[in-house]
Amino acid sequence: MIEIKKLNHHFELGKKGQKTVLPVLKDITMEVKKGEIVSVVGKSGSGKSTLLNLISGFIRPTEGTIWIDGQEVTEFSEARFADFRLQHIGFIFQSFQLIPTMTAYQNIELPLILKGEGESKRKQIVNQLLEKVGLVTYKDHYPSELSGGQQQRVSIARALVLEPTLILADEPTGSLDSETEQEILQIIQKLNKELGITFLIITHDEEVARIGHRTIVIKDGRLMEGGVAV
Repeated sequence: MIEIKKLNHHFELGKKGQKTVLPVLKDITMEVKKGEIVSVVGKSGSGKSTLLNLISGFIRPTEGTIWIDGQEVTEFSEARFADFRLQHIGFIFQSFQLIPTMTAYQNIELPLILKGEGESKRKQIVNQLLEKVGLVTYKDHYPSELSGGQQQRVSIARALVLEPTLILADEPTGSLDSETEQEILQIIQKLNKELGITFLIITHDEEVARIGHRTIVIKDGRLMEGGVAV
């Protein structure tokens, strides 16, 4: 599902002629197989969020290649990657990223509208997802009228609406209490088991990481296995 080879990335700080190079990721090679839940664990500043942004196509790597679902995405144009994300990748964010002026139903429906799906089909899909995440009775509520856990359920349903093969989750339970965290993790595991969706979870929380079939540790920009850089 994801294949990364010799990925390096640095940021340039300062003005032209006085730039400082800040290495962030160093020679990353990794693979995520179809149907896996893989957790990437690291402290703040370790490079895990940069890795997620590179896989998402929001930034380009300094060196190396990234393959997703059989396609090399490294050299995609912004427009092509935007279309690729719409067709193949769902996102779950710590801060939910819901549109406050839209109801739960409308937030889930939006990607279908962008895709050009007809109203009847949209209604069928959204109602099925609302039922799947247990929010049928809250479909007309706005994000401000929902708890954190309910908002994350809306976010999960929105991530599923275009039937992605891959979901990237960035600290998906970081804003939730421990009880609600367990509910969200159970939903992720259920979706993986029943629908075969591949999940890549970025987290600093070892308890969250445990739901993964594999855990990758990133430290100082390098992947670690057994405490040794790989």
